[in-house]
Amino acid sequence: MNDELEIAGKSIRSRLITGSGKYSDDRIIKDVLDAAECDIITVALRRIDFDRPEESVVNYIPENKILLPNTSGARTAEEAVRIARLSRELGIGNWIKIEVIKDQKFLLPDNFETLKATEILAKDGFVVLPYMNPDLGTARRLVDAGAAAVMPLGAPIGTNRGLRTKEMIEILISEIEIPVIVDAGIGLPSHATEAMEMGASAILLNTAIASSENPVQMARAFRLAVEAGRLAYLSGPGSTSKLARASSPLTGFLKS
Repeated sequence: MNDELEIAGKSIRSRLITGSGKYSDDRIIKDVLDAAECDIITVALRRIDFDRPEESVVNYIPENKILLPNTSGARTAEEAVRIARLSRELGIGNWIKIEVIKDQKFLLPDNFETLKATEILAKDGFVVLPYMNPDLGTARRLVDAGAAAVMPLGAPIGTNRGLRTKEMIEILISEIEIPVIVDAGIGLPSHATEAMEMGASAILLNTAIASSENPVQMARAFRLAVEAGRLAYLSGPGSTSKLARASSPLTGFLKS
């Protein structure tokens, strides 16, 4: 069965997207990516040292991966647009994850500024994946603005608290036709499975793997969790009941 994720006309084999930050040693990134078998990896442009390319994090990312630079650090749409255009000029490509965050306590995305940046960059030929608070009205406006996917948070960045916005994400999944990628807050493989069972198109996470005692093993666990959740969603869940229902007949087999 061909069940690849499609973003902006490009087929993506894996529905797990990982980040490249917070590792104690960047040299482990390749092993993590091998275990995760992901095709897309995010990277903060501010972490790339173009003056000392030999020390850049991109050196540890295989060339066959799709780099998804993000606009981490941007507080306005204008700053996000500037970072995105710089990324493209530096040869990283035209895929961009929009992060516009003014709130420095909870690091919640600014939906209004995110929408403004999306409108500008989509018209400029970028494949735009905006990180957002899960709000249906904003999601619809992002679609109209040309977003290639929407990326609602499950919980605040780096908290590993799981799907605290589950009901709102379910609404987006049911109403938005472009991919809905759950981003931020996923802390356990079971969280990822739950999101995929709901019908999420993909999962993006970083902290849960990077902060694990064994990042490589945890990356493999998340890969399997995402695959299991996707298979469960495609299979269709069984019906629920308030009363017990036997799996096998309880009568007719003890006749004398």
